[in-house]
Amino acid sequence: MQSMLIGLFLCIGLLGSTDPGHAGQSLASSASRAAPDSRSGPAPTAQGPYDPRAVFAPLTLPEPANRYRSADGAPGPDYWQNRADYVITAHLEPKTKTLSGVVTITYTNNSPDWLEVLWLQLDQNIYRRDARAVVASGRVRPQFTDGDVLDLVEIETGGTFVAAKYLVSDTRLLVRLPTALGPTGGRTRLRISYHYTMPESGGRTAWADTRNGEIYEIAQWYPRMAVYDDVRGWDPLPYLGNEFYLEYGDFDYAITVPADMIVAGSGALMNPQEVLTSTERTRLTAARASDKTVMVRTAEDVATAQPSDQTKTWRFHMDHTRDVAFAASRAFVWDAARINLPDGETALAQSVYPVESAGDTAWGRSTEYLKFAIEDFSRRWFPYPWPNAINAAGPVGGMEYPGVVFVSAAGKGKNLFWITVHEIGHTYFPMVVGANERRYAWMDEGLNSFIDVYESDAFDGGVYGPKRDQEFAPGDGAPADQIAALIADPNAPSIMTRADSIPFAYSHPVSYFKTAFGLILLREDILGPERFDTAFRKFIRDWAYKHPQPSDFFRAIDSEGGEDLSWFWRGWFFHNWALDLALDAVTYADGDPAKGASIAVSNRGQLVLPATMRITFKDGTTSNVIIPAETWIQSGSHTFAVNGHQPIASVIIDPDRRLPERDRAHAGWSAP
Repeated sequence: MQSMLIGLFLCIGLLGSTDPGHAGQSLASSASRAAPDSRSGPAPTAQGPYDPRAVFAPLTLPEPANRYRSADGAPGPDYWQNRADYVITAHLEPKTKTLSGVVTITYTNNSPDWLEVLWLQLDQNIYRRDARAVVASGRVRPQFTDGDVLDLVEIETGGTFVAAKYLVSDTRLLVRLPTALGPTGGRTRLRISYHYTMPESGGRTAWADTRNGEIYEIAQWYPRMAVYDDVRGWDPLPYLGNEFYLEYGDFDYAITVPADMIVAGSGALMNPQEVLTSTERTRLTAARASDKTVMVRTAEDVATAQPSDQTKTWRFHMDHTRDVAFAASRAFVWDAARINLPDGETALAQSVYPVESAGDTAWGRSTEYLKFAIEDFSRRWFPYPWPNAINAAGPVGGMEYPGVVFVSAAGKGKNLFWITVHEIGHTYFPMVVGANERRYAWMDEGLNSFIDVYESDAFDGGVYGPKRDQEFAPGDGAPADQIAALIADPNAPSIMTRADSIPFAYSHPVSYFKTAFGLILLREDILGPERFDTAFRKFIRDWAYKHPQPSDFFRAIDSEGGEDLSWFWRGWFFHNWALDLALDAVTYADGDPAKGASIAVSNRGQLVLPATMRITFKDGTTSNVIIPAETWIQSGSHTFAVNGHQPIASVIIDPDRRLPERDRAHAGWSAP
C-alpha cells in the first residue's frame, strides 16, 4: 500500500551513523560497475540504449540446484547440516570488568565428508590492536583489549579430554583433530577455558554506569563454532564488524554474578527458586496470565536492594538456537506480560531497564511494544519459537540475539518502538532462517527491514507510522526518490556485494533500505500480497533452523510466486540499474480525440518494473493503464492505444511516486 512505501524507515543496527551524501547521476557507471560477475547475465553497453536481451536473459544463480538445494528453493532430499550443542559456565566480575568461562561443545558432523579440523569464531579478538577489522572496517575502535585469552583448549579422546593442537588466526580458532571426524553422524567434544576484558563501549557488547549500578550487555562471549556447509565447506570468514553465520543446537549455560544483580538471558530461566525472591516469582506468574504489563521488580525494589559480596548463579536453557546472550545489572527495573501465539500457545515478553529509562513515554512501554510485535509477526509470518522475549536497555544502541535484544537505554517514543520492533524482528532473519549474514547482509537486515515496516502502520492505528529512513538513505523526499538517488550514485555497491566490502556509509541504504524497498515493490506491485505472502511464508517454513543461500530465496519466490523474476533479481539485486521511463508523444487517430489516442513510451534506463500510467481527460475523469514488465521484453519503446471520447489533458507515469524513477521531468505530458 502507499503508506508502506512512504513510510519505510530502517533502524540502527550498529552504533554511530554516517550520511552518505547526495548521489551522482551516472547510470552507465552504476550499471557496468555493479555487475558482480557474468553469471548474472550480460551487462548493457556503457551509456548505450536499453538492451532487452541483457534484462531478460536467462539468469544463472550463484548456487546451483542439486540434491542438497532444490530447484523450487526448498532444501533438497539430501540436505544436511552440522550441529553444535553447548554447555557453558561463566563468571562475570564487575571489579575487573572480566568474563571468564568454560565452554564444552558437542559437535556433530552430519556432512558426507571426513573433517580433520574444526574452525571456531573468537569474536572478542576484534578488540585487539592487531585485528584485521582495525584496518578493514573503516571505523575508529574506541577501546582495545587483549581479546579472547585461551587458558586451555582440549579435545575429547577415548572418553577423556586431552590438550588439543590449535592455532589462533585473527578472530578464528583452528583446532586440529587427533583423528578425523567421520561423516553422517560423527561426534566429538571440545572444551575451552577462556577469559576476556569487557569493553566499555564495544558496539555489540559493552557495559555502562547508571545511578544504581552498572549495566552489562554481554554477547559474542564464548568461542562459537563456524559453519561447515554444502556450499563452501568451512566458512570461517574473519569478524570485521559484519554479523554472523552459526550452527544450531541446544544450550545450557550458567552465569555467576554478584548476588544483587538481575540476569536477563536467552532461553528459559531454569532455577528461579534459587535466584529470585518469592515476590518476584509471584509477579512473574501473574505476568504469564496478563495482557497488561506487570511489574516484576519495581523502582522501589531497586532503591532498597542491598549490595552483596556473595554471588548467585543463574541457569538458562534454550533449544534449537544458534546463539545466546544476556544482560546483567543491579539497576534493572523488570516488567513482563503474556504473548499470545497461534494455536493457543503463549510466551513471555519482558523488559529490563534502569530507573532513568522508566516512564510511559519511554521504557515503561517497551514490553507493550515487544508483545505487539511478536504477536503480529507470529500471525503474519511464523510463530515465535521460544518461551521468552527480552528487551534489555543499556549502552548498546540496537542489536539482536535469539530471545534477547539490546536497545539504547535513552530510547523513547517512536524510536524505541521502531528499534524494538526491528531488533525482535531479527528472530526470523537470521535467528530462525539462518542465512550467512557475514556474506549477505541483505538476507537478515533487508528481509527483517521489510517485515518490520508493516508493524508501524499496524500498531495503535499507525501512531508511530509511517516508518521511513531519513538518516541513512541518500537524497530527500519520498523513499522512491531516495532509492533513485542511491541507484544513481556511481560508488554505491549492489545488494549482492559481500557484506564486508560494503562501506559503512552504504550499509544501511543498500542492505537495509534498497532490499526492503524492493521486496515491498515485489509484494505490492509485482506479485501481489496473496502470491508473495504465500511464497514468503513457505520460504521461512522450509528454511527454519537451516542455512539458505541467496539462490534459494530467489528460487523460492519464483517457484511459489509463479513468476520468472530473473529481470527483477538481475536489475535490483545483482546490479544498480536505473528506472527511467519517458512519455515520448501523445497523438490522436486522424487528429480526432473521439477516435482514440496513441501514447508512445520508452525505457531510457536499464531497470524494468511494472508501472502505472494515469491519463486525465479534459472533463477531469481518469483512466489508469498498467505498463507490465513484459512491455520491454523485446524493445525499449512501446505505443499504447487508448480509447477516448474527448481530448486528453495530461498523462503521467507513476503518479503515486511508488517507483525510483531517475528523471520524472520526462515522465509526464500535458496538453499545450
